[in-house]
Amino acid sequence: MENKTIPKFSNSQIPHLSAYFPKFMQHKKKHLMNLSYWEKDTWLHNNDFTIIGSGIVGLNCALRLKERFPEARILILERSFLPNGASTKNAGFATFGSISEILADLNTHGEEEVLSLIKKRLNGLELLRKNLGDNVIEYQQWGGTELFTEEQEPLLQKCLSERERINELLLPLFGKHVFTVRENSFGFQGVADQCIFTEFEGQLHTGKMMAALMQKAVSLGIKILNNITVESFSEEGGKVLLKTDQFELKTPKLLITTNGFAFQLGIPSVKPARAQVLITEPIEDLQLRGTFHLEEGFYYFRNIDNRILLGGGRNLDFEAEETTHLEQTELIQNKLESLLQQVILPGKEVKIAHRWSGIMGVGGQKKPIVEQISENVYCGVRLGGMGVAIGSVVGQDLADLL
Repeated sequence: MENKTIPKFSNSQIPHLSAYFPKFMQHKKKHLMNLSYWEKDTWLHNNDFTIIGSGIVGLNCALRLKERFPEARILILERSFLPNGASTKNAGFATFGSISEILADLNTHGEEEVLSLIKKRLNGLELLRKNLGDNVIEYQQWGGTELFTEEQEPLLQKCLSERERINELLLPLFGKHVFTVRENSFGFQGVADQCIFTEFEGQLHTGKMMAALMQKAVSLGIKILNNITVESFSEEGGKVLLKTDQFELKTPKLLITTNGFAFQLGIPSVKPARAQVLITEPIEDLQLRGTFHLEEGFYYFRNIDNRILLGGGRNLDFEAEETTHLEQTELIQNKLESLLQQVILPGKEVKIAHRWSGIMGVGGQKKPIVEQISENVYCGVRLGGMGVAIGSVVGQDLADLL
């Protein structure tokens, strides 16, 4: 037998399999559309409700539909192998809004609207904790602190002067005053000596929260298909025809819960907003506990597993961060590292373990969009960066529209 030398390639030189087996690759591509009778009958046919997006809203919507219609067949389509927006990528803040955020909201919303928003956030957090349990999601209520840089002295003075009014406004919701003034005893540098604290803010483990939601949904017979991108939909003969990158299907009712990606499905009042995050390696003797806000909530950090998780910075370039791309930028990551080294842990050598981004859904109003948009299509989107707090109740409200 003739000896042949097997060619060696660098990673960049390895030819694609299709170069040697083009017919095989064509067959493989077609196989994505070549569904069996069993696959169609079990997963795609005779569904009563189809939900686009398996994030916090989509899963809670499905759970509520199952509660209302126990015999219903419910299918969730997810574009990624995990919820590919903010549900598995957020910072795990169980918050209703810092005092400066509430004051900013009062500039564009009436008092009744702001109270309604905060009540919805509180109800959403209560529903989330009730459905999954504090131990499961590792909920901790160490409180939240808002910090003010030295350049933000006017904002600090405004918050201090408005604090009593805001406390009175929120008294019916909390039963006691929400915001108190504390001294900066954390060792932070470059921030004012005074900070504003609330005992009512908590934090949780985002991954365990989402895993528990998915497990609960699957245990009730709710089907979740991953790596399916919905490309378009139309209504035909009293049903909705969905075209995906893998197959087509018809469904009696369609519910859109894709939040920051909603504009791709024809909901123009929602804009994507990228949130960049980093997390440190474990820090020996880390004493920091709780959640922290800076610059009207555009920066935020917390402790987790003896690490610091820090995110934000889209205010540095709103236009560039209005995107669905999950990359990080040098501008924002440098700013986050600067805050970490100069403000949060000054003089301490800290290593960055990991960086990631998530996509929120925002718009001109903070109020989420929960509405019927055509005869058989509904949506629950535009969570305004408050998905952890508000997602559960938005999903429930969406299901109750039907």
